[in-house]
Amino acid sequence: MALPLLPGNSFNRNVSGSTLEKEKFHKSQHWSYCNKVSMLVGEDKPGIGGEPLPGQKLKPKYSVFPRGVGSDAPSWVAFDKQVLSFDAYFDEEVPEKNQELYRIRHCKIYFYLEDDTIQVVEPQVMNSGIPQGTLIRRHRIPLPPPDEDQFYTVDYFNLDKDVIFYGRRYKIIDCDQFTKHFLRKIGVRLNPSVNRPEDPYSKERQKLIDDMKPLRPYERFDTLCQFLEHDGHVLRFYGVWDDTESMFGDVREVVLHYFLADDTIEIKETIPVNAGRDAVPLFLNRQKLPKYAPVGLYQPGTITDRTVLNVFGGLVGNRGRYILDNRKTGAVHQEFYKDCDLRIGSVINVWGRKIVLCDCDEFTKEYYRTKYGVKDFTPVPYKAPPPPKVGRQIPPYNGFGSEEDSLCSCIGLLPQPPQKDFKKFMEKDRQGLESNILRFLAQFITTDPIDKERKFIISYFLSDDTISVFEPPQRNTGVIGGKFLERGRVPKPGQEVFKSEMSEYYTAQDLYIGAKICFHGHVFLVVDADEYAFNYMEKHANEFAMANISTILNKLKAIGEPKSREIKQIFAATDPQHTTVMDYDEFRKVMMNISDGKLSEHEIMTVGRYYSVRDKNEMDITFLLAVSQEHLKKSSFENFGQLLASFVYNDRDKCGLLPSNKCRTICKSFRLPIADDLLRALLAAFEDGKENVNYKKLVDGLNWREHPIPAFQTILIPLQYEDEWSGQPPTLPVKKIKYLPLIQDAFGIEE
Repeated sequence: MALPLLPGNSFNRNVSGSTLEKEKFHKSQHWSYCNKVSMLVGEDKPGIGGEPLPGQKLKPKYSVFPRGVGSDAPSWVAFDKQVLSFDAYFDEEVPEKNQELYRIRHCKIYFYLEDDTIQVVEPQVMNSGIPQGTLIRRHRIPLPPPDEDQFYTVDYFNLDKDVIFYGRRYKIIDCDQFTKHFLRKIGVRLNPSVNRPEDPYSKERQKLIDDMKPLRPYERFDTLCQFLEHDGHVLRFYGVWDDTESMFGDVREVVLHYFLADDTIEIKETIPVNAGRDAVPLFLNRQKLPKYAPVGLYQPGTITDRTVLNVFGGLVGNRGRYILDNRKTGAVHQEFYKDCDLRIGSVINVWGRKIVLCDCDEFTKEYYRTKYGVKDFTPVPYKAPPPPKVGRQIPPYNGFGSEEDSLCSCIGLLPQPPQKDFKKFMEKDRQGLESNILRFLAQFITTDPIDKERKFIISYFLSDDTISVFEPPQRNTGVIGGKFLERGRVPKPGQEVFKSEMSEYYTAQDLYIGAKICFHGHVFLVVDADEYAFNYMEKHANEFAMANISTILNKLKAIGEPKSREIKQIFAATDPQHTTVMDYDEFRKVMMNISDGKLSEHEIMTVGRYYSVRDKNEMDITFLLAVSQEHLKKSSFENFGQLLASFVYNDRDKCGLLPSNKCRTICKSFRLPIADDLLRALLAAFEDGKENVNYKKLVDGLNWREHPIPAFQTILIPLQYEDEWSGQPPTLPVKKIKYLPLIQDAFGIEE
């Protein structure tokens, strides 16, 4: 039911516009009464009982398709981006012009299915002088009068049919395949398409243009497309020119470049070092290369792209006129090399010089593989095999200086000092408490009763692979201790002194417990090592086979697997009370008996250390504080009050405890002259069970002014005299061995 017409209604204000709008409104609307109230109703309202009134046209409520057919989606979803395209034309009168009375203008009609909007576009024609493009913008177009209250739908479109848009009649002549398929699908019977009419004025104008063309024959050479497609694309071939027939000639290597942009060729010569030839920039300048060299040289102007028949008129200021010969009378035709003529193994004629193409690069192979389907790119051998390289004869060592220094004088005219492994020196040099020095205890292998009791400390420096030997003094032996061997690299025995090859020197892998080594005629037996050496070798087990527990277990398994039951009985007999623990001396005897001497002393000690029973080692706090105070005293560090204040400031709970990481950060901020590993050990000594540090005790222990600690007696060796190791057993000697896990790991035998 329509809204009543009220004085303040906006609809009433819109109706009171122009006279034309009033007429349209009164034509589609009329007055009626409902419950004695005057109502404005539409003309579509049926009569009594729903019967149409006389002369009334009712619009169908639904489409031609019944309910339930098709998709339930809305049109703007079901027909999104679907457009019907029609080819059409319209006639346009041309007044005030004698050449044409009317003009036929072709256009495109687009019908958008999603909202029944229509757009009319006219393709642009060059030099037409008519504003072209979008004639009608996209919107819903109403039907012509008297049905201007309705809009065009898809039902009004068909081939060979006229449609009127705002008074202009368009003739639909054709459509695309999608439009035909869609119209057939909705039940529209398509009419046959109509031929496209020609514009008489355009036809007459084209005739005039065609008549004028023979008077000016002009041949167009369009190379722009080839340039745009292949600009920067170059085929590269490697070839040779055999010039051995001429005097002092030889085989020359060249590189041929074929430019796909303009079919030109450029050749460069590869001149070897010390060839004696002038280094010319190009063997052949970039040009089109003819297949057959002419007998004689052509005169200038003989070979041209165009032939001028006649020249007349003034030649000044581009006012002259000329006519070209489109039949090319007397032109010289030459065949030039193309990309299809270049192949591996083919011979090309470069102005009388025969060049053989032997190989090409990967881009050229891919180009021929894609365009011509060539698959065989076997190169032609053209390079002579290189002459055998003459080995450098190094003179033998003359005995002056070191072997490395003597070798440097044979390499260059200006002798340079031998280069040291600086990277290894930086990695293996002393870093805090990491000395990177392996110390071993050794004895003489001799029958002399005096020398037999002498002990030596062998120090191996990992930073430069040097060795020094120190003999600690012993009372009442009659031998003065001290430095026995100066620090340096020690060659292995049995090598020739004066030879060209470098000597073989002792390495860290040659030193282990039980090894026999000879230093300049003195034979030593390595009998022990310090704890740092054991730990370092076990930590770097991939470098030291004697300390690699996996290698030792595999070796032990290979030795004792055939008699595994006997091995179990031997261990059981050694431990009658079945405690699964035995002394190291008994364990060593059993291992020597099992291996039949195939395991070295160091390997047995590695196994014993791995399966040993060790007590928990508690770091001596006094020892750590003594070392720390010594470093602080040398650096004159006295800011203990500020250090304690910083700890108190960061202690928000005021409990006297801080996390270990926080304490370490605060100490680092004060730049304490203490190594990082020593600081970590010191903080660990003051930790409680929850990794919190009592910072008050820590600062009091570091304060060497108020709480000095006397020199600790265990610090007998300053850092600069590390060779003075007494050779005593390690601080954690191996006493008890758990042999049952060893049997299980080596032989898989359960108890």
